[in-house]
Amino acid sequence: MISQHLNDRITRIAPGTPAGAVLRQYWQPAALVDELAHGPLVPVNLLGERLVLRQGAQGLELATRIASPDEAPTYYPASDAIQIDAAGPVYPTETRAGLVFAYLGEGAPPPFPAFDCFRAPDSHVFAFKGLWECNWLQALEIGIDPAHASFLHRFLEDEDPADSYGKQFRDKAGATDIPMTKLLRDYPRPEIRVDETDYGLKITALRHMENGHTHVRVTNQIFPEAICIPMSREMTITQWHVPVDDQTCYWVTVFTSFDNPVNKELMRAQRLKEHRLPDYAPLKNRRNDYHYDPAEQAALTYTGMGLDINVHDQWAVEGMGAIQDRTQEHLGRSDVAIIRYRRMLRRMMDALEQGDRTALPMHGDGAARIVGPLSNDAIAETADWQAVSRAADLARRAACPWDATV
Repeated sequence: MISQHLNDRITRIAPGTPAGAVLRQYWQPAALVDELAHGPLVPVNLLGERLVLRQGAQGLELATRIASPDEAPTYYPASDAIQIDAAGPVYPTETRAGLVFAYLGEGAPPPFPAFDCFRAPDSHVFAFKGLWECNWLQALEIGIDPAHASFLHRFLEDEDPADSYGKQFRDKAGATDIPMTKLLRDYPRPEIRVDETDYGLKITALRHMENGHTHVRVTNQIFPEAICIPMSREMTITQWHVPVDDQTCYWVTVFTSFDNPVNKELMRAQRLKEHRLPDYAPLKNRRNDYHYDPAEQAALTYTGMGLDINVHDQWAVEGMGAIQDRTQEHLGRSDVAIIRYRRMLRRMMDALEQGDRTALPMHGDGAARIVGPLSNDAIAETADWQAVSRAADLARRAACPWDATV
């Protein structure tokens, strides 16, 4: 457990806050490219500021808009109702991987790293987002907890992996015929290792199996508020947890394929079944009990809230309250990545308050040369799990139709 003062320090992101200052030193996903079709002015609510995407003299820019004092943070006015604040700041943008990124910090923005989601051609990436009514930090922390998948996302029946396109945890595990849902169910207590990297944290979950074999699942925390995880042997998920304000955030995801072009129409249709436009709010939420079905819970899923794991995560993080009360928490062995991340965040807040931007991950001259990261599942002999995990990643990259070399 931590003090209320420290909980406020690591969660609050308004201008002038320590955590907000750190997040503003990085490119933030401001909007989907798809949203540009809504009109010439696209409202954006980001890091406690009310903004608008517009076409400027140098291309797309993020300007400040005039908002009513009691305007809800998720309110999206029509283009013809938007008023620009001529005295407000204007922020630069970059368009990558189906997303418009904005830099809200001081000084020159950092370079984009050569992550897979940024190297892949447009045909091999698909971007989407969804609204969660909670603080960004608890949204991130569920993504760096490898153990929760065996419980929160427990499926009592296994789908045919052939019908799993676009769905998390529905592929086969490693190069076997074991459904990933069965492996997570059968081995719920992973050994978790965390290594600090030049981009954040590498998180390795080892589920030790029979006959001297181990399932190796490598995921990553990309500082300050993103993750990169395997979705299937073909795709990875790079997901940012972007604050709207202190009590609301978006998960913003890029799906990256190492094999075939992404079926964007199918991926979009799957997700629009669960979200409304234009604010990308989930149709299942606390106001309708997330469509909880006790019969489903008894026979099919741990939560009884459908087969989309985003809904499970949404229920878990929103159930903590708008801002989780960490003064009452009790972290355990499986929370090692969460503990390490909070320490990193606190170090970076301290460094920035002392004027040292060079301490921030991916802010040096070599940031643009950072590649990967490795994000995959493999099954190996326990004594050789590191080499096998690395070899599985390299084999996938070698067969990739775009340059995914590392």
